[in-house]
Amino acid sequence: MNFNIGMRIPPKIGAEGIEKIASWASEVGLDTLDVPKLNPEVKKVCQKAGIEVGSVDVENVAKLFSLDEERRVHAISSLKSQMTQISELGGRVLFMCLVPEDHTLPREEGLAIWKETFPEIVRHAEQTGLYIAIEGWPGPAPYYPTIGCTPETLRIMFEAIPSKHFGMTYDPSHLVRLGIDHIRVLSEFGERVNHCHGKDTEILQDELYECGVIQSTFSEKYLFSEGSWRYTIPGHGEVDWGKVAVRLERLGYQGPVSIELEDYRYWGSLEAEQKGIVKAASHLRRYFK
Repeated sequence: MNFNIGMRIPPKIGAEGIEKIASWASEVGLDTLDVPKLNPEVKKVCQKAGIEVGSVDVENVAKLFSLDEERRVHAISSLKSQMTQISELGGRVLFMCLVPEDHTLPREEGLAIWKETFPEIVRHAEQTGLYIAIEGWPGPAPYYPTIGCTPETLRIMFEAIPSKHFGMTYDPSHLVRLGIDHIRVLSEFGERVNHCHGKDTEILQDELYECGVIQSTFSEKYLFSEGSWRYTIPGHGEVDWGKVAVRLERLGYQGPVSIELEDYRYWGSLEAEQKGIVKAASHLRRYFK
């Protein structure tokens, strides 16, 4: 198997500007960059550095779940316009996290709104040759309002919209923290994987005893944590990357494995972020190269 390894750009590295980002990524052997925005400059710089564009973020996603119908209409129009521009620049995968602007909105109500708004968006994705990849971050505590963060909701969504142009970003770190079997998710939904994040989660047993699976009452000990777990670079958590690699290969997944750096040990400075990306890529190459 020979998958591309890439990264979602963390903040200190991102502050360097796209030319330095792409140059450094190429120097350390990365193949792709997930970019917050795709424009002619980003495309040109990546091509010059020999780096492919992985996923592209889009704006105004939260407004798609507004209780105000007019705001939803404007959000759909904005998203379709962005999609057309991204497609014209050669983008292929759209990264989205379906978090409503009202974080108290129950997921069931958010899902009902999704059923009204997303068929039109997916039709436009089909017309422009784009593939939507929603991420399963459950959203902010205590409501966890994200649509599509669990198998029960993914199943409903994929049955409602069978098009492969609507799929998921497979990020096992979120599944581990939620107590969901990250390998079984590939068995059931693997054909809808349009993107993959290289991120891991460590379960903190002592903290699990203290607060269980709910958010800790007091401050968490670590960044990127809610008490009984913390996000890590690949290899420092519970994810079985060997099994993930085998299943993605068997499924015929053609995209990259993109490192999403959210690990307190490799955070806070440019040097720390670069070290974290390099270590994460080294671990992933054991299984994906």
